[in-house]
Amino acid sequence: MPKHKYTLLYYIGIPLALLLLLAACDTRAVYNHYEHTSSAGWEKNDVLAFSTKPMTQDGNYIEEVGLRITTSYPFTQLTLVIEQTILPAHTLFRDTLNCDLINEKGIPEGPGISHFQYRFPLKALPLAKGDQLKIVVRHDMKREILPGISDVGIRLIREK
Repeated sequence: MPKHKYTLLYYIGIPLALLLLLAACDTRAVYNHYEHTSSAGWEKNDVLAFSTKPMTQDGNYIEEVGLRITTSYPFTQLTLVIEQTILPAHTLFRDTLNCDLINEKGIPEGPGISHFQYRFPLKALPLAKGDQLKIVVRHDMKREILPGISDVGIRLIREK
């Protein structure tokens, strides 16, 4: 093979691949974790627990709740109760998050085919260096066992 084909790959292909890799990374996200729920259904008294590492910088941090549902989810909305404890001060916040998932035509609003992904902003928290978050999530639906929720996640992003 001619040498110039490899030279073109070296000077264009590799830097382009590195640029795409860097663009895919969110350097502001300091925490991004999902917990899986039971395939039999998420029971009302089952809580999902999340724990961040201590913050390395002071600042405002935006919380997002991520959801993955399947086509077996029977409702159009989901109500979540989220409790956040900031340590070491033991400051407690409790929020109720109402999530619109499926439109009036029965079509999921999130992207996907058999599993649908959602992100819902929760709040911004001022955190100091060394603060840590303990987060507990549970559903607050009338049904005791909730099918169709496959994963629930928490994402924490440092504001610029």
